[in-house]
Amino acid sequence: MNAGESQRAPWIVGVSGASGTPYAAAVLRALLGAGEAVDLVVSRASRLTLLDETGISFRDAHWQDDLREWLARGADGKPGTFDVDISGVRYWSAGDLAAGPSSGSYPAKGMLIVPASTACVAGVALGLSKDLLQRAASVTLKERRPLVVAVRETPLNGQTLRHLVALDDAGASVVPASPAFYAGATHIQDLVDFVGGRVLDAAGVGHGLYRRWKGELGGGTDQ
Repeated sequence: MNAGESQRAPWIVGVSGASGTPYAAAVLRALLGAGEAVDLVVSRASRLTLLDETGISFRDAHWQDDLREWLARGADGKPGTFDVDISGVRYWSAGDLAAGPSSGSYPAKGMLIVPASTACVAGVALGLSKDLLQRAASVTLKERRPLVVAVRETPLNGQTLRHLVALDDAGASVVPASPAFYAGATHIQDLVDFVGGRVLDAAGVGHGLYRRWKGELGGGTDQ
């Protein structure tokens, strides 16, 4: 291990099976654009969602090509919308429970789960660690590192609400994937970027994904 590798402290990004893979893409692009290192965990269920929402098959053996194609795609499905350098990404298979992020001694800044399904929320809240995504989230909590959970489901039943309260009590930030309109959205990508930006706000990562509120009514229409 060289000196640069030993100093690497990534953000772990977990993608669960909930609808909303464009949210994950927005967060990943912004992290990489900010010069942050990223460790990526894509759950088995999320591969089905990604295929359904984008037509992209995410494969372990070809993850770099598949990730590059995914992050280049806009929220409207148009390919080649973004040019993204993925050299800062390390990929871990969701079934690899011996991976770096499964241990508290592995250096990481924190973890973002985007989107987070209700099954993922339950697994993390209950400490099930059934796959690397859930295990990495449990490690993040026990090490008192930032954990942001971007839950994407509606309506929410009482059981899920209790799980979200448990995560909040454990120190996680719960960020519902709820787009806002005051920022002057004119395209679906603007709404997706707003949610991605709020996820990064909760993690304390700087970005320029959306127009911030400045206390002036009508500011969002001043384009």
